[in-house]
Parts: sequence; structure tokens; C-alpha cells
Amino acid sequence: MATAADADAMRRAIELAARGLGSTSPNPVVGCVITDASGAVVGEGFHQRAGGPHAEVHALEAAGERARGGTAYVSLEPCNHTGRTGPCAQALITAGVIRVFYAVGDPNPQATGGADTLRAAGVRTERGLLADEAEAVNTAWLTSVRLGRPHVTWKYAATLDGRTAAEDGTSRWITSAEARADVHRLRAESDAVVVGSGTARTDDPHLAVRGIEGSTQPLRVAVDTNATAVKPGARILDDAAPTLIAVAEDANAAHLPGAAVLRLPRTATGLDIPALLAALHARGVRSVLLEGGPTLAGAFVAAGAVDKVVGYLAPALLGAGPTALAGAGISTITEALRLDITETVRIGPDLRITATPLAKER
Repeated sequence: MATAADADAMRRAIELAARGLGSTSPNPVVGCVITDASGAVVGEGFHQRAGGPHAEVHALEAAGERARGGTAYVSLEPCNHTGRTGPCAQALITAGVIRVFYAVGDPNPQATGGADTLRAAGVRTERGLLADEAEAVNTAWLTSVRLGRPHVTWKYAATLDGRTAAEDGTSRWITSAEARADVHRLRAESDAVVVGSGTARTDDPHLAVRGIEGSTQPLRVAVDTNATAVKPGARILDDAAPTLIAVAEDANAAHLPGAAVLRLPRTATGLDIPALLAALHARGVRSVLLEGGPTLAGAFVAAGAVDKVVGYLAPALLGAGPTALAGAGISTITEALRLDITETVRIGPDLRITATPLAKER
């Protein structure tokens, strides 16, 4: 039975795991706390980068001999396989840990089984402590393993009456500097940032992370079906971050750098969104930040490929102009994509609302 002290230690492990967001892909984020036999914290660690030591290894190195007879709190089931690093389950056994709490089971068939290995060695092992919190911080990786595609967060900025630009097309700036800085945090936590041809043509976006020291630059992706929006010299083609321009298989993209072109099947309304996500997943992308305009957002919603919505609402009214979402394949109120609001936070003068789609009733 877990105690309040156990919950506090696991909560700290989850906080540590979050430090790895944006730098561990295609691996999960994981945090670990080690306490000694008396319950005092003697080691902490988190998975810092793909290919590097796992959270348990960092925590055990910090704890040293004080881990013997102690307890490990891990946000994800300790791995049971040898890849670029050794199996963490065995490392815990060798260190003499006698209890292990882990929040979420590992759904990866190549790595699961760590809990069974621990139990077989006589280590008391419990699953599920703060599971919801641990799932939330690792949702991108868990989505990628369970669904075989990246986790998609759709981000948009709008006025209180839902306009993303004025009637004349001007949109800079609807939201505050504080909200725009927060978007860079979202980018830094994502493997890829995706925009559509409308945004590429109108805004010539750069899409790189700014103002966050030590961040890993995400892959910049422009969905440019006909290869007409991204021109030579576009900011997205500089060397600040890697770039892909997704175009239709029959598009003339001779003016674009060959290495940056990703050819995908064309559909009646644009590019095949599942094919785009499959191609990104094959490149190690586990989390996508969708910053596209209403048409691309609608295509993702229609494809059932939006896992989280982050809306920045400015205290302003326009009365006319484009809305945040269009062409989502929703024609009647009974087809509305209902959301569960998970967080509301004030960012400067603006309101950030985070929500996730509710499962549709059958």
C-alpha cells in the first residue's frame, strides 16, 4: 500500500521526467527517485537524451551504496532489454533496491517485462502510483507506441469571438508577447512543427525555437500540396533547424532542395494526413505541434488526428475574418468533436485553454 511519502516521491519522479520533453525522442521521458532504507531521498535522475543513460542509471549513480535496501520510484516501468543502454530492471536488482514503484506499464513489446524481472528477483514491485499524472507527461510517446503515429497537438490563437485574423487578413499580433513566448515552449517540447501552405505563403514563418536556452530544434514541416507556397529563400529553408516540405507525388518541386522534399499521396482535399504522420513517425517524430491555419487544422480533425488542443484566446473582438477551424467534415451539431478541458491558465492578458477530444459514444 502506497503512503503519502510514496506519492510525494513519485510526483517528484514525474516532475523530473518532464525535464526531458523535447530531447529524448524517439524514447520516452522518464524520471526516477531513489530513497534509502529510512525513506530519505538519496538519488534522482531523468532520461536526458536518446541513447544516453536512463533515469534509473542516473539516480542509482547519485545514490551509490545508499540505494541498497531502499526504494525506487519510476514514472515508467523499468526497461528489460539491452539496446544502446543496459536493462534498468537488472540495474535496480544489482544495486540492492528492495522495493520499486512504477506509475505506468511499458507498452513497448521490446522493453516490457521489467516488472516481472524485478518480482522474480524478490523485489516488491507495485504499478499504478500516480498513473494519470505519469501518462500525461509521457502522452506523446505513449500515443506513438499505441497508435503507431505521432501525438498531435493543435495550437491556435484567436480573439474571443474566434477570429484568427482581421477581415483584411492582418493577424500580427492577436495575442500577447507572453503567449507567443509560451508557444516557443510548446515548440521546444515537440519533435516537429507543422504548418500549411496558407501560413507558409502569407507569413513566411521561421518555426524555429527562440528564447529557450539549450532547446533541441524541432523538425519544421510545411504541407505545400502543389509546391507553390514555399519559395527559394523562404525562412523555413535556412539552416536554423531541419526542414521538410510535404508535396503531392505529382507536384513540380524542382525549385526546392531535394533533401527537404517529402512526396505524399494526394487526396480530394489536399495531402493524405495519415500518410504524412506515418512518414514523420518513420523519421522518429513522436510529437507534432500543428500550427497551421484553419484548412490544415480541419484536415487533421477530419482525419481523427488531433490528440490535444491548445487555444490562446485574446481579450479582443474582430467581428469578421477567418475562424480557427474549417473543413473539418462536421456538418451538424451531433457530429461536433466534443472536448474535455483539462487546464485553463492566464498567460499575460490572454487565456490558454488546453483540451483533449472525448471518446465518441457508440
